[in-house]
Amino acid sequence: MFIRFGYDITVACAQPTHFVSRMALRPERRGDLVQDEVIELSEGVPAHPFVDGFGNHCLRFTAPVGETRIKATGLVRDSGQPDDVAPHAGETPFEQLPDDVLPFLLPSRYCESDSLMNIAWEMFGHLPRGWARVQAVCDHVNGRIKFDYQKASATRTAQGALSDGHGVCRDYAHTAIALCRALSIPARYVNGYLGDIGVPYAGAMDFSAWFEVWLDGRWYAFDARHNVPRIGRVNIAVGRDAADVAMLHSFGRHDLPIFTVVCEEEAEGDVA
Repeated sequence: MFIRFGYDITVACAQPTHFVSRMALRPERRGDLVQDEVIELSEGVPAHPFVDGFGNHCLRFTAPVGETRIKATGLVRDSGQPDDVAPHAGETPFEQLPDDVLPFLLPSRYCESDSLMNIAWEMFGHLPRGWARVQAVCDHVNGRIKFDYQKASATRTAQGALSDGHGVCRDYAHTAIALCRALSIPARYVNGYLGDIGVPYAGAMDFSAWFEVWLDGRWYAFDARHNVPRIGRVNIAVGRDAADVAMLHSFGRHDLPIFTVVCEEEAEGDVA
């Protein structure tokens, strides 16, 4: 199957404002591109691409006074299969973890795994190591947090989400990540596209957040919000938590008069 993805965003600034965007495909999905990912900025706005420490493709630019448009489109080939499920996948012994996986065991800005360690071991420490334990964490988070877009908060942490009992996709991801790390299971935050493919239409698109855990030598996707395997995830950026992967990180105030995200299946006959 083919998935059309992209966005059309306008930022309005009262003064020149610096931005870093992380809204390009992850390297592991670039081999699936059927049509190149094209990212465009308003005419006359220079941009500097770079790759950050997590391998995310980023763009630096300075938006002038007024409105600046940043848009992208692309087409990827996808298996059309739901997320991999591997019930027998086990936890990797610490001494066998790759060096670049180790940071995803540590507490971070939104994932205070050190504060949640006692709770995590009391609730999940007795369970079989590996997939079953991660799934139990997802089940708990899914049942403990109620999705409420109107109560989104840019400063809510994993511990805050457990206390508040509500949040959005990033809160589900942060909470599950923190609990997994507290159990010594490497877990990382993922931003990406997740359209309503294979599920009922849920309304206007936005970027989505989920998480990945390192089991049996590879990363597996988990989603504590939806808590079912989904079709058509398209990874944009990974990091320790949302602080590492903001889609648009601004160094100054701005408004978003236009914010449109697209991720939908495209019929094979429509592909040039």
